[in-house]
Amino acid sequence: MEIHTNIPLKNFVTMRLGGNARFMTDVRSIDEIIAIIDRAAAQNLPFYILGGGSNTIVHDEGFDGIVIRNRIMGQEILSETPSEVSIRVGAGEQWDEFVKKTVDMRLTGIEALSGIPGTVGAAPVQNIGAYGQEVAETIVSLDAYDTQSKTLVSLSNDDCRFSYRNSIFRDTEMVRYIITFVTFRLYKSAPQPPFYEAVQRYLDEHTITIYTPQVIRDAVLAIRTDKLPDPKLKPNNGSFFKNAIIEDWQLTDLRETYPDIPTYNMPDGRYKVPTGWLIEQAGFKGKLLHGIRVHDKNALVLINESATSFADLASARDEIAGKIRDTFRILIEQEPLEI
Repeated sequence: MEIHTNIPLKNFVTMRLGGNARFMTDVRSIDEIIAIIDRAAAQNLPFYILGGGSNTIVHDEGFDGIVIRNRIMGQEILSETPSEVSIRVGAGEQWDEFVKKTVDMRLTGIEALSGIPGTVGAAPVQNIGAYGQEVAETIVSLDAYDTQSKTLVSLSNDDCRFSYRNSIFRDTEMVRYIITFVTFRLYKSAPQPPFYEAVQRYLDEHTITIYTPQVIRDAVLAIRTDKLPDPKLKPNNGSFFKNAIIEDWQLTDLRETYPDIPTYNMPDGRYKVPTGWLIEQAGFKGKLLHGIRVHDKNALVLINESATSFADLASARDEIAGKIRDTFRILIEQEPLEI
């Protein structure tokens, strides 16, 4: 395990902004995780676990601690029945490579999460979701190192307290657990309609009526390619803002002025409003703000076109969020974590 010093973090996050990490290292085993956490504690250094860098934005002053890149690999089938399969996957595996493998196995459950960048270990942190699926729906449990008790623990799905783009790992226990393996339960049955609106539209336009995991993966990848710029070519974090969640009374008020406002019912009786729609209605779609371009095909995406600092990104973010607040009386939240 090599420890590097004064590493430019902008080279490791997809927005390509931010200062340096005082220290950085890769860990490939649980023993290495324990060793580096003990070392950080002995030197009173904060730590941050970095996956693929697509859900992290870095402040201009950088990180005065140690950034740990989790590279624990491995995939193992734990159990199999005529209808389902349980698979345990290392946190350092690339998410989309894992999705592809499950689709090749003709398994259903995460095929609509195709094309999402990042690692398997990062997926539970923000409870990634897209096109009608959330990763929480397939997670049985996960293994982690508890930096408080200094023990290896297994957390159930309920323990993770998954909610919309959230979990204990980015909330109440943000720096407590280091995820090492995730166990998924996937299914041998074919995907079943109704599908997410954009996916169904794609299937209808291409006259597809036989549904397999590969068909859904192909549809999702085609949709994402059209709507989401490749971060290797255009630095971005994917969807920069979470969709807004509003109360019934808010929706009633908004419909008086915006009768065509799109909404999705939430299980708790609230409503999800596409933040991209709000940003577009506020006139930001395609605009350049402080070197940050609001994507002209998907207003949820902010592209670093000419920004040179985190301050530029923050100014663009705050300008958009402020206009949404003033126009719709809705507070929108960013998805990426900050260090």
